[in-house]
Amino acid sequence: MRILGIIPARGGSKGLPGKNIKLLNGTPLIAYTIKEALNSNLDEFIVSTDSEEIAEVARNYGGKVPFLRPAEIATDNASSLDVVLHALDFMKEHENKEYDAIMLLQPTTPYRDSADINQAINLLISSDADSVISVTDVGGTHPARMKFIVDGNLIDPPFVEAFEGQNRQELPPMYIRNGGIYLTKVDTIRKGSFKGNISKALVMPEKKSVNIDNIDDFEFAEWLMSKHQ
Repeated sequence: MRILGIIPARGGSKGLPGKNIKLLNGTPLIAYTIKEALNSNLDEFIVSTDSEEIAEVARNYGGKVPFLRPAEIATDNASSLDVVLHALDFMKEHENKEYDAIMLLQPTTPYRDSADINQAINLLISSDADSVISVTDVGGTHPARMKFIVDGNLIDPPFVEAFEGQNRQELPPMYIRNGGIYLTKVDTIRKGSFKGNISKALVMPEKKSVNIDNIDDFEFAEWLMSKHQ
């Protein structure tokens, strides 16, 4: 199975300007993902960006940038699916390369490592799944404890905890996508889905699931790195 890794890194970011190359402990954020991709079992990986600056940084750290992403798929509203399809079509047309699966590696999840990447690959190869998606336990923010607000009143959802103040350990485990890994067969991608009919879970610990979207996330990632350096 030939697998292409795609690191999406557009230049515009409203939540944290320049975040993809912002220095995290002295190293551009995107470099952490490039390093782990280089050390993984991916057949190849590329960086998809619309920014010359990001492209230059990526190349300096060993990333391949075969194109600059067209402006129409580098907006706030552009979907990840469009980005992946563009990359697949480019590689087929310009480099005569086709792949069985793609792995989307967002640079905003810097603590996902090559071991996680390889584990996802092994899961897909050894199963009949259409995809492997990384998740982390929701912990104390379990959906059973959440409420709707209607006219200022707290309203229980239909999946509310069995009794008020129920211990978290008594609630069925729930998981949320952490943004670290989306590994999907190309046939499923071309049908318009990252998940498909059968999707395997790659469970990652919370400390490896930091997903940087704003300055608070970034500062927490810096603190976490300083603590575990």
